[in-house]
Amino acid sequence: MTEKLPGSIDETVNHLTSGKYVADRSLATALYLALKLGRPLFLEGEAGVGKTEIAKVLSETLGRRLIRLQCYEGLDVASAVYEWNYSRQMIDIRIAEAAGQQDRQAIEKSIFSEEFLIKRPLLQALEADPSGEPPVLLIDELDRTDEPFEAFLLEVLSDFQVTIPEIGTITAEKPPIVIITSNRTREIHDAIKRRCFYYWVDYPDAKRELDILSVKCPEAPEEMSQQIVAFVQRLRERDLFKLPGVAETIDWTNALLQLDRIDLDPQTVNDTLGTLLKYQDDIEKIKGSEAANILEQVKADIASR
Repeated sequence: MTEKLPGSIDETVNHLTSGKYVADRSLATALYLALKLGRPLFLEGEAGVGKTEIAKVLSETLGRRLIRLQCYEGLDVASAVYEWNYSRQMIDIRIAEAAGQQDRQAIEKSIFSEEFLIKRPLLQALEADPSGEPPVLLIDELDRTDEPFEAFLLEVLSDFQVTIPEIGTITAEKPPIVIITSNRTREIHDAIKRRCFYYWVDYPDAKRELDILSVKCPEAPEEMSQQIVAFVQRLRERDLFKLPGVAETIDWTNALLQLDRIDLDPQTVNDTLGTLLKYQDDIEKIKGSEAANILEQVKADIASR
């Protein structure tokens, strides 16, 4: 069942909360304005801070179909928009020839019809759900693609239409809800950003990260959650190749719960650093005495509150 779009910033916060997403008000404001004005929302930030999750939560809470385009280097129109079903076209041509059909133009018109069109995510996103409401389109990690693909996206984001030479221009009756994410491995062209509302999704402060854990890992003991958040917050102050995101905080908490831990100790931290840090150089830099020192500071701070 589809839901109406939120009518205020507070309703937007409630939608996100109902989907177990803990957002600050500035993010909810950006999302509300993007929904209200029918503009794509461009979310930029480090990996693991919850950018992709916003599209998933919107799809769930609004009851809309989620269409995800996972970007990668070399992504082209055939993978992102459409391609023709060449094997079916060849079969149809042979059947027509076997039946004695000689009209080449009629055969060509037949095989270049929607029946033989394989619709990829961007073309699918122009079609409404059975309910008549547009889907949620997630264009994930746009920074992984090449600049020529960005140029192609301009038509889609400007007019929500796709031109297929053999058929013509297909335009969405109702524009989809578009969420674009980028980990900023490279700069996205200004022409894309001008067509979107922009928001930088930063690492959460300790209070909000604790709120996130209480929602995502409610079975975690409160004191251990405080230790985990404080430890991760201190890690983000270190000079690491890849700082842990919220996703890693949640993964680490779940891993500790599986080990039946209710309190952090140096050995457990060393044994489970691989769920928190994803590069060996970072792990080597932290494990051992450094991890023990951070944990000691964390427990001293919590005890002094």
